[in-house]
Amino acid sequence: TDLVQVLVSSLLIGISVAAPVGPIGVLTIRRTLAHGRLAGLITGLGVATADAFYSAIAAFGLTLLADFLFSIQTPIRLVGGLFLLYLGIRTLLSAPADHAAQAEGRNLVGMYTSALALTATNPMTILAFAGIFVGSGLMIDGSAASSVESVLIVIGVFSGSLLWWLFLSSGVSLLRERFTPAMMRWVNRISGGIIIAFALVTLYGLIPPA
Repeated sequence: TDLVQVLVSSLLIGISVAAPVGPIGVLTIRRTLAHGRLAGLITGLGVATADAFYSAIAAFGLTLLADFLFSIQTPIRLVGGLFLLYLGIRTLLSAPADHAAQAEGRNLVGMYTSALALTATNPMTILAFAGIFVGSGLMIDGSAASSVESVLIVIGVFSGSLLWWLFLSSGVSLLRERFTPAMMRWVNRISGGIIIAFALVTLYGLIPPA
């Protein structure tokens, strides 16, 4: 049926949006290696929640909310860039000590909220979802044809995004036991360096042209 097609298409969109490796992907891989599959999955859950939020704005045609987010996108992205820089430095300096890893690994709420905040500080995601939805035929004139389809779109995007993070965290966790403390120290350094690089690119992009 049409509704099943909407759900499946939305699920595939959720996977395709989540799959490209960016700072969140690097963070998820590092957390999975350091703290286990649950830590990686909880991080992915935060990302999927933000993806669902932005897909809802696009699917329901909430132009007032979208316009407001775009109007404050500079301070939002500034906060996101600085937070990403903080996480990158923290990751770079993290010690691969077992007790520290276990203690941080229990802070699942912090892992969820940090991933949610990082993903949510990019209002341009609304435009990305709107463009993908229109290109796939899921939306006409800027919104879904019905409220039922809008709900299915959000559910599909959330499920697809979470499915990708489940796949990634499960795959990475299979390699976890092979990583020695010395190897994890390099994982922290490399991951932190990559995240810092993404943060600097984000902050540089906020500088107005001369």
